[in-house]
Amino acid sequence: MKKVISTKKAAPAIGPYSQALKAGNFIFLSGQIGLTLKGEIVSENLEDQVHQIMKNIQAILKVENLDLKDIAKTIIFLTDMNDFVVVNEIYGKYFNGICPARSTVEVSKLPKGAKIEIEAIAVKDQF
Repeated sequence: MKKVISTKKAAPAIGPYSQALKAGNFIFLSGQIGLTLKGEIVSENLEDQVHQIMKNIQAILKVENLDLKDIAKTIIFLTDMNDFVVVNEIYGKYFNGICPARSTVEVSKLPKGAKIEIEAIAVKDQF
């Protein structure tokens, strides 16, 4: 059985999708770009976008009493792979201990002119 996960403490979905779905012991988070609660890009600054994304991910996870340590896999989409080092540095500050498995790919364009998008899969042994 699937359950929609939604919170007003994270950026709203900008299309026909859920912020996240719970399926069994997994939470599948839709890709997050650096949107504020008003649905606007936080700034043109890459660093600001990464921090806003992580804030949104944390808010969505909190709905199910999860946090970043429960993330098993992330996928990062960058519009410029030259930003990899900067993103990696910021991303690394959010994860302590066992880091999630991760893929990073360059894409030609992201919604609303975002420079980065991150999607995540979290897992919890007990719900």
